[in-house]
Formats: sequence, C-alpha cells, structure tokens
Amino acid sequence: MSASGPLLDRLSRLRDRVAQSVELRSADDPTADDPLRGLYLSDDAVRRLLRPAGAAAGADDHALSATPGGEYAAGDGDPLHRLAVRLGLTGLDVHLLLLALAPDLDRTFEPLYGYLNDDVSRRRATVGLALELCGLPAHSAAARARLHPSAPLLALRLVRVEESERPFLGRSLRVPDRVTAHLLGDDTQESALDGYARPLPTADVRPPLDALTDRLAKRLASGPLTVYLRQLREGDGLACAAAALGAAGLEALHFTPDTPAAPGRPALSGDHERGRGEPEPDYDHHLIPELLREARLRGCAVVVAPLPERPGPLVRALAVPDVPVLLVGSRPYDPDWCDRHRDPLVLDAPRQHSGDLDAWSAAIGTAGVGTAGAPGFDLAPVVAPYRLGGDRIRRAVRAAQELAAFEGSPLSGAHLRLAARQQSASGLEQHARRIRPAVSWDDLVLPDGPLTHLRELALRARHRDQVLGDWRLSAGGGRGRGVLALFAGESGTGKTLSAEVVAAELGLDLYVVQLSSIVDKYVGETEKNLERIFTEADRTDAVLLFDEADAVFGRRSEVKDSHDRYANLESAYLLQRLESFDGIALLTTNLRANIDDAFTRRLDLVVDFPFPDPAQRLALWRHSLASVPCAPDIDPGPCAREFELAGGSIRSAVVTAAYAAAGRGGDVTTADLLAGAQREYRKAGRLVLDDGGW
Repeated sequence: MSASGPLLDRLSRLRDRVAQSVELRSADDPTADDPLRGLYLSDDAVRRLLRPAGAAAGADDHALSATPGGEYAAGDGDPLHRLAVRLGLTGLDVHLLLLALAPDLDRTFEPLYGYLNDDVSRRRATVGLALELCGLPAHSAAARARLHPSAPLLALRLVRVEESERPFLGRSLRVPDRVTAHLLGDDTQESALDGYARPLPTADVRPPLDALTDRLAKRLASGPLTVYLRQLREGDGLACAAAALGAAGLEALHFTPDTPAAPGRPALSGDHERGRGEPEPDYDHHLIPELLREARLRGCAVVVAPLPERPGPLVRALAVPDVPVLLVGSRPYDPDWCDRHRDPLVLDAPRQHSGDLDAWSAAIGTAGVGTAGAPGFDLAPVVAPYRLGGDRIRRAVRAAQELAAFEGSPLSGAHLRLAARQQSASGLEQHARRIRPAVSWDDLVLPDGPLTHLRELALRARHRDQVLGDWRLSAGGGRGRGVLALFAGESGTGKTLSAEVVAAELGLDLYVVQLSSIVDKYVGETEKNLERIFTEADRTDAVLLFDEADAVFGRRSEVKDSHDRYANLESAYLLQRLESFDGIALLTTNLRANIDDAFTRRLDLVVDFPFPDPAQRLALWRHSLASVPCAPDIDPGPCAREFELAGGSIRSAVVTAAYAAAGRGGDVTTADLLAGAQREYRKAGRLVLDDGGW
C-alpha cells in the first residue's frame, strides 16, 4: 500500500462524519433547498439563527488529553500517525490537521465545507467548523487553545490560520503544501531552502570513531540536543558531526546561512532583534522556522556550518528541544549567543588525521574501484598528507574517477592527489603565488646530507599525526602539529627548487608568500596580514614557502626607539603563531645568521645547502643539458672547473647558450656554454679576463 493509502482511509471516515453533520444541519435548516443559500439571509434563516443555541452535539473534551495520535493511530504505515507520534500531537490536533487537509486531497470536501460554512465561497474548514466537527463547543478555551500560535499545530507550521481580519471562529485553516506533500510520501525539500540547506552525506562504511565522536553519537541516539562544535581547522567540526550522526543513525540537513542569494533572488536579511543590541543577521530569519519544520517532517538533525558572523539570533532560534542541532564554528562559545538555561553542549571537535587510510579505502571500496574496491597502487603514501573529512574524501574519490575516465586510464595515485588538492582549495592565492610542482627528486643535484634531510622532512609531514597525536609526543601547551624547516644557503644553491620537490613528493601545491602582501608601514597591519596567511594555511593542505625569510623572521634588536619596539612585536607575534601552526611551512634565507635564535629553536629541521664543488657543478651542467640538443663534442667540464657558479646560475648560463643555438638554428656547443658562463660571471660583478681566456 502506498503512503497515501491510510490517509485516504482517514478521509473516507471523515467524509462520513461531515456527511452526517450535513444531514443534521439540513434537517433543521429551512433554507436547505434554496439554490441561493449562503449568498443571502432569508427571514426563515434569521429566525433560525435567533433560536437559543444548545450544546454542540457530541462534545467530547476528553479528546484534549488524548495521547499522541489518539484514536486515529493506524500503525507504522500511516505517515500522519508517525508525524503525530514524532511531534507529540494529541488526537484533537490530528483531527484538526485532517480537517484542514481534506480539501487539498479530495475536492468533494469543498462544497460540503461551503454548505456547512453557510457561504459557498468559503470552501475550507474554518476554526468554528473544525471545532464543531470535532464535537467541541466553540466557547471551550481548551479547544480554542489548540489553534493558538503557540500550540503545536501552528508553532510547528503544520497548519496556518488565515484571514486574521475575520473573527476567530470565521478564520480559515490551511495546511502548507510542504506538509501535504510529506503526508503523501513526497519529501522534496521546501523551495525556499534551496541554496541554503542540503542533505549532509554520511558514510555507510566508517572507520572506528574517536572517543569524543563515539560519545556524541551515543548521546544523539538517546535524544535530541543542541551541540556547539568548536573546530581549530575548517572541516574538522563538520566531519565530526557527520560521523556522529551517521553512527547514531540520523540523517541531517546542512544549513549554510551565509550562502549568497541566488540569481534573481533578493539579498536576504533578518529583522533586527529588539533588546539584544545586535545588527541584523546576514540570513533571512524566516528561513529558520522553515528549516526546523523540514527537519521535523523528515525526523532528521540540523547541522549549521559555518556559523554566520553574528551567530546569536540564529543560535537562539535553533535552540529547540525536539530537533538535534549541531553548530560548527571556530570561535569560542559566547554565552550571549543563547538564552538563559538553553546553553548548548560545547565540545572541541577532534582534529582530522591526515591520511585517514580507512576512510579513503572505504570511499574507494564504495565506488567499486579496482578488484574488490582495492586500488592498483599503494594508497597509504598517496593520501598521507591530506587532512580531509569524510565528505571531502568521497568527493575527491569521485573526482579522481572522473579524471581517470576522461584520460581513459585506470585510477592512479596521481588522479587521487590532483582531486585531493582540488578539495583543499585555498584562499592563499590572495596572499601568495601558487606553484603546481612539476619536478621530482631526480631534478635535485645535492650532496647526501641535504638530500637525507629533505626526505626526512617529507617523512615528518606524512606521519606527524601518528607521532605527535597518537603517540602523544606533542610538546603540549596548545602547540600545533605543523612541520617547520629552514633552508639556508647562498643564492642559487637549490633552496626554492627543493621546496618544490618536497611539495611534489607530498602531492601538495606550493605557495610562495609575497613579502609585498605582508609588510605594511602601519602598526599592527603586518601581523594581521600574517594571521590571514597562517589561518588560511592551517585549513589548506599545501606547503607554505617564505622566501627570503630573514625579512620577516629576522633577529630582534635592542629597543632604542618606537620602530625597534614595533619590529620586536612582529617577531614576538610570529614566535607565538608558529607554536600553534598546523600546516607545513618552509623558510629560505641566504644569511642564516640573520634568523632569530628563538625561531631556530622552533624549527623541526635546518637544511644547509652548500655551494657546489667542481664535481657537483659538472653534474649540474649535465643535468641542465639533459633535454637540450648538443653538439657531439660538447664538453661542460671546463665550465664546471673554471666558473664557480651555483645551480641557479648554471641553469641561466645554459638558457643563454640555448638561445644562442636556437638563433643560428644549430646545436649548443662548448663555446655557447662558455659564453653563457661568462655572462653569469659578469652579472655577479666578477672579473672575466677576455672571451678567449678560458
């Protein structure tokens, strides 16, 4: 039987009751056969109205105390019964709802209601008629209270009392279309919520929950409550909420109040809440009752992430006892957000582990990739750097599948990495230059010592959650799990290239911080710019590179004037901010001695890049020429022995030689290399004897 079957049975019984009322009314009505009845009042009708009124037939005040669903309970297959039980409606509430609903489901009720209303144009049940059909006197205060704005039917927006200009008994009752659709088995979301609320996905297959999420799931399963999840990194709170709700067996609506208005839709703004001294909220306050009704109809929770800039009115509006509400934000909880005695349960959302192998495996298995859901590559090192929540992981897997299908190849680690970077989209490009790494370890020509340190750096980035979190080796004191390293060496020795190689090894983008976007002449603005960068880097899976870092991380000096004092304040801010940083930050400098010792102590690694000796210079020359068409007798040996150039300068010399060869349409020769090396020497202000002296 369809969901509407039991409802139609109710309507059939209701029609019998209405017909009985019509028969009783017509038997005593001298105008019953008048074709113009309801359009005017005849003398007989006036005399009938002037007769003393008796008690309503069948008055039955005991219905007011009926249990939810009352005499109308029809079993689990009846959506009206389920709704009544879930929302605590009495038997009278259910009957009033059904009377208001009847004309929307069966048009034969319209003329019947018109007759009973003594007005052929009034084709809906009025308050007076509904009470009469329930067998209750119109003067019963308890009966009238069931249609008061604070009563469940109106407060939960299941029924609307229209035509407020009419006397109370003459006002029409209407059931909103969304409620009608739900009772008929259609749970299409209210259109007013489109763009602001959507179902929150929860995984069917989940890894074991952490202790806090597990306790939250059990508490949600036992009954509704309001929770504020404070997150240190964007995505942590939403991931915790989704995991807890999924484990509790609850569906949820994800409400984003700061969503911009859709094209053609006016910008939304709520009424100013009097007495709070707060400006208008950024969202339409009329959406909140619609949102709560949607959650009640579906029997699901509401997750708000992120909170708006002014969360107080929203938090107060959502603090209801019958709907689970999970609020997600990054700010500390403010008691002024809630009314007295209605504070939410405040929890710190657990950090999302990078490289959650179980979650990635579950997402890939659900997608049916490979044999029995197993990819054809080692998944652990591929996903290790990414701190994504469950929904982001599933989206990344879907995007990786689409990329693989587009290329016509099996799913690979490269597809997953690219998709994961897209899911960790960043606002860092406002403050830093983005580099998509296109290099590898083979592009580095370095001694064994720096190479070992660089590989250790990548290892730390992959396993920091395990070592610092699971193994509890964090220093405590609110310190983050960031990875910080300093690359020190002369210009051109490979510091920036090494940063790009590390980012490529981790499958992350590299963001080079522009000093022009940081340093500001006004007091305090530099710190604000740095805070924006660090905050964005905390929420992004990326490698942050401070090139020429001694400009920002320089030594503190003795305070002799106000400039020294404010410069030291910048350093003090950076020292504190690095303590709580959760990302990966690399600093480069040509002069290690210029970096403050306090910064050095907070670094995980210091990698010294030595100036290349002749053997390394020869290797650099050959590496730079690997893809260049060269003459058969080319010999970079003299250039490597005679010209003390770093790797960056050697590459520039090869570029100069390549342009010379391309200009004459030939291959690069030893003479071209010598000319390029001499050009680099002159650029550096060093002495070159003559063009033929080498």
